[in-house]
Amino acid sequence: MTVRKKSIDNSLDAILYNLSDFGKYQIYVFGLVCVAVVLHSMVHIVYVFTAMDLDYRCKVPSCDHPEDLTYKQPWLKNTIPFDDDSPEKCSVYQLKPNHTEPNQNCTGDVFDKKVIEKCDDFIYDGVEKTILQEFGLQCDENLWKLAMVGTVNSGGQFVGLIISGFISDRYGRRCLLVWGMVICALCGCLKAFMPTYKLFLLMEFLDAAFGSGSYICGFVLGVELVGPKKRVLTGTLTSCCYAIGEILVAIAAWIVKDWKLLLLVTYSPSLLLVAYLWLIPESIRWNLSKGRVDEAKKTLRKLASVNGKEITEKELETLDFVEIERQESNESLEKSGGIMEAVKSSVLMFRLVACCFCWITCAFLFYGLTLNSVALNGNHYLDFILTALVEVPAYFTCNFIVDKLGRKKSLCGSYFLTGAACLAFIFIPASSRWGSLSVYLIGKFGATASFTVLYVITSEMFPTHLRHSFMGTCSTFGRCGSMISPQTPLLAQIWDPLPLVCFGAMSLFAGLITLIFPETVNKKLPDTVKQAENIGKVQPKVKKDVERY
Repeated sequence: MTVRKKSIDNSLDAILYNLSDFGKYQIYVFGLVCVAVVLHSMVHIVYVFTAMDLDYRCKVPSCDHPEDLTYKQPWLKNTIPFDDDSPEKCSVYQLKPNHTEPNQNCTGDVFDKKVIEKCDDFIYDGVEKTILQEFGLQCDENLWKLAMVGTVNSGGQFVGLIISGFISDRYGRRCLLVWGMVICALCGCLKAFMPTYKLFLLMEFLDAAFGSGSYICGFVLGVELVGPKKRVLTGTLTSCCYAIGEILVAIAAWIVKDWKLLLLVTYSPSLLLVAYLWLIPESIRWNLSKGRVDEAKKTLRKLASVNGKEITEKELETLDFVEIERQESNESLEKSGGIMEAVKSSVLMFRLVACCFCWITCAFLFYGLTLNSVALNGNHYLDFILTALVEVPAYFTCNFIVDKLGRKKSLCGSYFLTGAACLAFIFIPASSRWGSLSVYLIGKFGATASFTVLYVITSEMFPTHLRHSFMGTCSTFGRCGSMISPQTPLLAQIWDPLPLVCFGAMSLFAGLITLIFPETVNKKLPDTVKQAENIGKVQPKVKKDVERY
């Protein structure tokens, strides 16, 4: 048996299969990774509630008494213009010239409904406190400042993801996961004490930039820790943890209802993640891609011990053959051109460009539907929780269909489902609360499924030493979609259905683009550029490799 034959037949996937694809040790490490993902999700999405627009109206002098400052009053239509069934937020009728103040009952005969004035004192419907009150962001001319918080957050992630993938591939998944979240938590806690809107935006940018790569780190750690048959399961569970984080932050916001306290509650637990430097190991595949074979062997010995399995030194020697093979083929990270090696591959670059567009579309749809859920006609917190909760069945549905239908068909179908739901939503009457919400949730279901499958297929299409870098690149471009999504309501000023038309059109086009991707179901994770190029071509499946071993 040649060295090349032996290294293939005795791959890391085969070793993990023999030691248990998802044994006690993997469950222990993966459980800790899931905790980090939940915390990342909370800090990543909390700005939806810290910068949430609220229902409020002008305070009418002499009509609103200090002992009864309630939002709804029987005399409101006499004093304030109405938009449908709600009072306008920043407008009030002017008192007639012959009246210095309204009468006791605030009747309409003392107000001139032809003259509307702006106000600068407000009464809120509820006890919620957001940056809207803190920094005086009331009225339509300041709505863009609330939306800008989401855009700045996505901008911070855009910048952070540009370098986080390279840091992860160079210094390790664990390093970026831990220190990214810890520094993010520090910035987030400081954000609660910023005295001005501009300083608040600065800290929003910094905490998003430092924490940007943490989710991908957790996802990659989970995928690289287990055998090939459990990769989809770990990806699904990781994604479910993101939904759990969204639900938890919505519940916390519902209970706390104060943006400063909410920031402290959501960010401070992430400081404890520094303990992960001692609690979880570095990725085995990353160690091998760096030539740190001894560290990979150490982790495998511990894995075997905790799982109650045996691993011989002869089996561990196969990892040396893997490194020898890489050196012989000039594909090891030390002797390769790094990302320039992939740039020379037209197959990988074409695949990367298509992947980036799909990520932009996914982020545009996923975050657009998530952020806009608090603007639906219902309870802000409950609508957000339902929109996040629908992600869970989407994730588990993916767990069943991606192996049976394949990655390509699952991804394409998910995009088409979202596109159809977004276009159908246009024709649902606004008065149909549950009808519109149901279609909205179907759209979020499809967007979630497409995001899930896209994470899986992206992690399986590229070689190990560039996997996180390329996923980071795709996710970075994806942030373009998430930066645009908070601003989509501005399109409604041109034509009301235009935002949903954009959602639907991009989703349908992305569904067609996915057809160029290779099918990666049951394929060995590629370690080299050549292996990545050959995915989708006729080759032995991982299952057969394991059986031969």
